[in-house]
Amino acid sequence: MQSDKENIKDNISMVEQVKYTDDNIRHLSDMEHVRTRPGMYIGRLGDGSLPEDGIYVLLKEVVDNSIDEFKMNAGRRIEIDITENASVSVRDYGRGIPQGKLIEAVSVLNTGGKYDSKAFKKSVGLNGVGIKAVNALSKRFEVRSYRDGKVRTAIFERGILQSDKTTKTTDENGTFIFFEPDNQLFLNYRFHDDIIETMLRNYTYLNTGLTIMYNGRRIMSRNGLADLLTDTMTTDGLYPIIHIIGEDIEIAFTHTNQYGEEYHSFVNGQHTTQGGTHQTAFKEHIAKTIKEFSGKNFEYGDIRNGLVAAIAINVEEPMFESQTKIKLGSTTMSPNDGVSINKYIGDFVKTEVDNYLHKHADIAETMLAKIQESERERKSMAGVTKLARERAKKANLHNRKLRDCRIHYSDAKNNDKEKSCIFITEGDSASGSITKSRDVNTQAVFSLRGKPLNSFGLTKKVVYENEEFNLLQAALDIEEGLDSLRYNKVIVATDADVDGMHIRLLIITFFLQFFPELIKKGHVYVLQTPLFRVRNKKTKIKNKAVLEENGDKQKKGDKKNDFITRYCYTEEERIKAIEELGPSPEITRFKGLGEISPDEFAHFIGPEMRLEQVTLHKTDQVQKLLEYYMGKNTMERQNFIIDNLLVEEDVVDEDKAE
Repeated sequence: MQSDKENIKDNISMVEQVKYTDDNIRHLSDMEHVRTRPGMYIGRLGDGSLPEDGIYVLLKEVVDNSIDEFKMNAGRRIEIDITENASVSVRDYGRGIPQGKLIEAVSVLNTGGKYDSKAFKKSVGLNGVGIKAVNALSKRFEVRSYRDGKVRTAIFERGILQSDKTTKTTDENGTFIFFEPDNQLFLNYRFHDDIIETMLRNYTYLNTGLTIMYNGRRIMSRNGLADLLTDTMTTDGLYPIIHIIGEDIEIAFTHTNQYGEEYHSFVNGQHTTQGGTHQTAFKEHIAKTIKEFSGKNFEYGDIRNGLVAAIAINVEEPMFESQTKIKLGSTTMSPNDGVSINKYIGDFVKTEVDNYLHKHADIAETMLAKIQESERERKSMAGVTKLARERAKKANLHNRKLRDCRIHYSDAKNNDKEKSCIFITEGDSASGSITKSRDVNTQAVFSLRGKPLNSFGLTKKVVYENEEFNLLQAALDIEEGLDSLRYNKVIVATDADVDGMHIRLLIITFFLQFFPELIKKGHVYVLQTPLFRVRNKKTKIKNKAVLEENGDKQKKGDKKNDFITRYCYTEEERIKAIEELGPSPEITRFKGLGEISPDEFAHFIGPEMRLEQVTLHKTDQVQKLLEYYMGKNTMERQNFIIDNLLVEEDVVDEDKAE
């Protein structure tokens, strides 16, 4: 052991080594700063598996500029092409970037034409950062400005200018931008077609008359936000969508028989996925207006239950709570006048919605009937709810079903909050394996006791009466909506057998029935676990390529490394593993999660975890599917099973028998 004097001496020596001098003060160029601190400009990097990932922010920043041209009545068509090797090109037919400032406009921060409110009155990007961030974070970036018979072309690599030339052209005015995200920053990235299409459709909903050509496919909207609701609702509206357009504001809404509320909100064409001041104002005033129209003392929660709505507003110089613009922070419609966003939206909703309901008595009658139904259901389960909440409060102190983690999705200031997840398992053995091998910081475990109740066709009262469902709701903290959701990923982890599949269906049915937004927002997943383990001793394997590939992992004295192991999720993977690890490898069939040791299980819930996202789309016809699979045992379903029943027979090969 070192003496105290030796420790002090070592500490002094370390201090002397780390000197703070003029050389420690560095000035980064604009492009260097973006590349060094990308999170400041685009949020998370990611690999493209989530809509919030950086590659989509890059695309959005480019398209936003083209949308701004459309808003200024310059160019009604945008062409977007994304290649298989994940490079992007965007061509608009607006005015084209002024060529004298082209280089500055794409490479010098805080440079742009949108500081002039006359040129861009209500634009998305006002701070002169977006397109520069795209340039800095791209392996290759090319911009062309077509203007008055000339085209100026500039090519960059990782933000550094490589070439700049101007030539004559006969092409229409406008701007062309090509970029390839830097694969040194965006590791293993890939653009997902469904995420991109959703983004582009949102642009067309908000800009009627705009045509977007995406890889040769035409995307456009004639009815704005009404089309958005029509395309995204998974259950039919109880009455025709109410669609009202005013100056700098557009709203659309209807009620459905689903539980909870659902909102789509936009500012200057930007999808504010986390809402903001405009969404809060709309929620308040739509409930207030309907209550005053009815003349009854309805609670706001009853009025908004089942409400599906969209709102879009245009604001001068909007202030967002982050560079990624997913939540509006502005309190006024313009920095120069005193009209608050709350008052502007409130006055519009009060006048227009009240007038509409007076003119359409049949729709008003249907709406009020839905509200009264919500009120009756709430009152009928008031006592049950109180008892359930008391039970959940006690459980929060010691919830035997929940093994919580330290970091939660609702921890606003934690950088790792998106890693937070919860595994919903069945049985002590499965939950035990996951609990022992999980990351205690970001992975929680909720253990079910056998098969949960089939909740299809039941009212929300069952959520409070059924202890298991009530405790699951409390664990997720979603009783009042998704704003307080504790885990980013809700993962159903069951055995890969018939019973396991049934439990998956029961849990997903529960979410679809009472918390559809959890699925619509992309929070629900199914854990894929291996069906087989194929392994063999290194001394027995004949495939030299496999031995060379795994040779560096062998350590003396480590018996585990005497084997090469493959975990297989499909029959095809099993056959391939047998071929690679032959001859005569050892094959283990995993019948359940509990059969997998915690040491092994750690591989399946780590960074390489295989997840299948549960999605919900208009075309899924959820109600019909649930009724078919989870409803009463109808003759239709019985006949389907009989008609599709497979009977395996052992057929004797006569040639071999001889």
